[in-house]
Amino acid sequence: MTDKKTPKKPRTNNTASSKKRSKNRSGSAKHSILKRLWSIGWKVALVVIAILIFVGIYLDSVVKQRFEGHLFELPTVVYARILNLAPGDDISIQEVRNELDVLNYRKVSQPHYPGEYSSSSTKIEVIRRPFEFSDGPEPDRHVMLYFNQSGLQRIQSLEKRGDLGYLRIEPKMLGMLEKGQDEQRLFLRREQFPEVMVDALLVTEDRNFYRHDGVSPMAIARALVANIKAGRTVQGGSTLTQQLAKNIFLSSDRTLWRKLREAYMALIIDYRYSKDRILEGYLNEVYLGQSRGEAIHGFGLASRLYFGQPIEELRIDQLALLVGMVKGPSYYNPVRYPERAKERRDLVLKLMMQQNILTPRQYEQAASRNLDIQDNPRIASRQPAYFEQLNRELKAKVGAGFKSEVGLRVFTSLDPVSQDELEKSVARKIPDLAKVGGNELEAAAVAVDRHSGEIRAMVGGKRAGYDGFNRALNASRQIGSLAKPAVYLTALSQPDKYNLATTLDDKPLTLKNESGDLWAPRNYDRKFRGDVPLYLALAKSLNVPTVQLGMQLGIDNVVDTFTRLGVSGDEIRPVPSMFLGSFTLTPIQVAQMYQTLTNSGKKAQLSALRSVIDLDGKVIYESIPRVSQTVEQQAAWLTTYAMKRGVLEGTGRYLRSQFGWAALAGKTGTSNDTRDSWFVGIDGREVTTIWVGRDDNKPTHLTGSSGALRIYADYLAQRVPQKLILPWPKGITTLGFSPTSEGGLELDCNDRQKLPVWDRDGALKKQCEDQPAQWIKRIFSW
Repeated sequence: MTDKKTPKKPRTNNTASSKKRSKNRSGSAKHSILKRLWSIGWKVALVVIAILIFVGIYLDSVVKQRFEGHLFELPTVVYARILNLAPGDDISIQEVRNELDVLNYRKVSQPHYPGEYSSSSTKIEVIRRPFEFSDGPEPDRHVMLYFNQSGLQRIQSLEKRGDLGYLRIEPKMLGMLEKGQDEQRLFLRREQFPEVMVDALLVTEDRNFYRHDGVSPMAIARALVANIKAGRTVQGGSTLTQQLAKNIFLSSDRTLWRKLREAYMALIIDYRYSKDRILEGYLNEVYLGQSRGEAIHGFGLASRLYFGQPIEELRIDQLALLVGMVKGPSYYNPVRYPERAKERRDLVLKLMMQQNILTPRQYEQAASRNLDIQDNPRIASRQPAYFEQLNRELKAKVGAGFKSEVGLRVFTSLDPVSQDELEKSVARKIPDLAKVGGNELEAAAVAVDRHSGEIRAMVGGKRAGYDGFNRALNASRQIGSLAKPAVYLTALSQPDKYNLATTLDDKPLTLKNESGDLWAPRNYDRKFRGDVPLYLALAKSLNVPTVQLGMQLGIDNVVDTFTRLGVSGDEIRPVPSMFLGSFTLTPIQVAQMYQTLTNSGKKAQLSALRSVIDLDGKVIYESIPRVSQTVEQQAAWLTTYAMKRGVLEGTGRYLRSQFGWAALAGKTGTSNDTRDSWFVGIDGREVTTIWVGRDDNKPTHLTGSSGALRIYADYLAQRVPQKLILPWPKGITTLGFSPTSEGGLELDCNDRQKLPVWDRDGALKKQCEDQPAQWIKRIFSW
């Protein structure tokens, strides 16, 4: 039996099959991997998108909160008083010239632009700068001011060809109230920046600003190529929007994460806000240097720092310098590296010409100019003594309503001309006086408006522009003979007992105190004159008659007079030596006392603060001047008259030869051992108190006449005084007297027709027939 063989299956290619199976398995694996990667990828993508959305929402909220709130911290800007002019004002043409000069108006032959003026002997043509006053903005004004010997006569508008009833001259910017902050800026609106400057900035820093969406890929690519070729960073690709985002929200770290956030925020900013809003932020934020340790941000403040002018008034070459500094404020600092700065400025000008912003002629003219920056670049001539007073008042009067860092504007009563000249007089005269008083000699001064009590100027020390001990507010020193007018005022308040002709005893006097100690006051010259008229005792500042009079009046009555003049009774020790000023006061306390006395007895609380305005023009605080009659008008008038005689024939006669025409009043003061030298001078405009002494309280060997009075005389030589005309009070009568052989006064003419006739300025019109003119005195009583 034969076995049947099972037919063999055809041989297959195992290798090919294996490869096929392997390929299938590989394809399946790849598909699986791709599927897995896709699964992971879209999940990662979702996460990334979610993160980007989350980050975007967060960054959007940050941008929105900042842009729609306070984009950056703004300092409180302080301004001097506003000069109001009206026809009929008693203001000279020289005073207005001085005002324009201190405001940095440019004197030209023919004004064409705001901030320019021309002047002749009787006229001033000026284009007043635009300014946002507390009651709203005013545009520039082109006017002609006409003067004669009486003052301002007419204000003619050269735009409308009509007359104006008044004109306000914008105030001087004094500086920023906050001190020692990391950065400062002066906020300006977009339309306040010159268009030519904006054009220069865009052509230099971001030509496609109005075409890109916050980030410029072309600029980034161009910068990348330039940097690769140079082998270092020579060009940046950031747009102005990116720079703004970095400056406001980010650090300067050179990391990829920071750059990504910067770009993202730039896109958000560009999407949310207009190009002009972005430009406004950049123009106010860009860093442009340092001043006294504070970073200067924004073109508006940089203009004040380097050129001392508002940015609207800068020339093209000056604007180009500021634009050029954007690239590197330290490297192109015009103070330290003028050649670099000029080279960079000229490059900006060249780019402007290439883009047809400037003509070749304009380019040549601008490039040929020097840098023309200030000799000592600073934002403003800060007055630390005055600012201390201002801070006190803000705390007391505004309190919680005052919030710094939100761009408030504070308007003060400071007179920039008075402040400037008073500082210069102290600086000029102290070195001369130090030859007698020693190198440690110091000074302080306060000038206040005689009628309103507003503080016009304040100097806290011989180095007026430096912070330190403010002697005007804080140096309480013996006032010496400055106390005497209060004694005579007390007497003249009793017209039934005393008048200017009342005879006082100038004879040896000895007083015993409660402990039994003896006190014998003496006159400065150690002489006794017997009987002297009351007015002459004050004019010549005699000690003994003053003490005799004070004891007759009573210590308590004189203390009450001091209190009504504005001096706290707590400051005064009620002993006889107080009649000679043995107690201490600060210069500002003395100024308050003499303001009341020389304002016909009407007290006005001394103040530096006028108003506080927020960024939107809302008035947060506004002062309302108030005066009150605290002493009898007639008695104050008579006392002030006696102080006028002190300038003509008494201790203040140093002023007579140069300023006799101004009918000034004044009072010297010298403390024990000449430790303190005082003078209070009064003209038609101001009451000016000056103290000279040493912080170590050592003798200065200077009297009121040889020390403080000399500073006042120097001040008046520059700040020409206004004539002091006192309003004639009711009840005052004049009588003719002549001196007796004993030094007293007696009525000279019984017939009233023969009495001397005087005009209101003190000039003799008619005298008694039987007495020579030089012996006739005008004596008042009421």
